[in-house]
Amino acid sequence: MKDIFCRIIDGEIPSQRVYEDDDVIAILDISQTTTGHTLVIPKKHYESFLTCPAETVNKVMMIAQRIGQAEISILGAKGVNILTNCGEAAGQSVPHFHVHVIPRYVGGEGGFRIEMQSQDTSKLNLPMIAKEIADALKD
Repeated sequence: MKDIFCRIIDGEIPSQRVYEDDDVIAILDISQTTTGHTLVIPKKHYESFLTCPAETVNKVMMIAQRIGQAEISILGAKGVNILTNCGEAAGQSVPHFHVHVIPRYVGGEGGFRIEMQSQDTSKLNLPMIAKEIADALKD
């Protein structure tokens, strides 16, 4: 049985894609932790970072870096978290390697706060956010 990311890659489930090539896709996370929260996913299935070949890990991380740079330049983020979870005990909810790129917006006292347009993520304009990030990634 295919996981949700394999189904997204195969076009069975719609997504807001911000990047795609032969090996990798990047989509907006349906549960935006912050505005612009993006998932970078290899098209070939690997259960986690720990089982993924180094060449694929490197490509995923290169795309994650570019997305983080774009989020800072076009969304006004002051930084990004780039992370992956390995295994259910570590918080991995989909058994398919993926990297989160989570923009962070600075609040008072130099810390960060989650800045959402709305607590209800269904009110976010995900197509617009995806287009802005995708446009920033074009050469």
